[in-house]
Amino acid sequence: MKFDHVLLGLLAIHPRSGWDLKQWLAGEGQFVRSHAHPSQIYRLLKRMADQGWVVYETDPRDGRPDAKVYRLTDAGRAELIREARSPFEPASRFQDPDFMARFYFSAQLAPEQLIPLIDTELDYRRRQVALMRPRDRSLSFAEGTPEADVRRLRMIRELTHEYGTRAVDTWIDWLERVRRLLADGTIPTTSTTSPEETPR
Repeated sequence: MKFDHVLLGLLAIHPRSGWDLKQWLAGEGQFVRSHAHPSQIYRLLKRMADQGWVVYETDPRDGRPDAKVYRLTDAGRAELIREARSPFEPASRFQDPDFMARFYFSAQLAPEQLIPLIDTELDYRRRQVALMRPRDRSLSFAEGTPEADVRRLRMIRELTHEYGTRAVDTWIDWLERVRRLLADGTIPTTSTTSPEETPR
């Protein structure tokens, strides 16, 4: 998912300034997308305004520079829906943030895409596990560097494999649980409500 669409998704929740977007990306958003420099955010906001996807109003601030508060236009909403409905191709690394960005933003604008999105990811991960887990993981260090400690390298390889196995199994379990909840229409409760979730 392009950074433009991440920003559009945030503006679809409610209008924000460039500073608000930066703050979200530095906090909760770090799990959706890697850190972005403020100049990149403002450059994209300008481009999206030029494309007619967003408009802004100037918000006067006492003792501080005025802020531009951006909101989604109908064209921006249509673009975000188009992106949410576009084909999803899982990355080889399950930690890739594209799935979570699509999941997060599809929930608000294209909810009918959520279960197909999860099914695509689940199918890919199950096939990946079936293919990769039984592979031959033996290593030959016959011509390794003089510093190579074969015993240590084998241990590190096994520990890395153990981590990867547990992590992808946890990911698959989470996907299966979320799919069941969506299919049942069950909304899990949490002990805290973020400002993002507070009814307006």
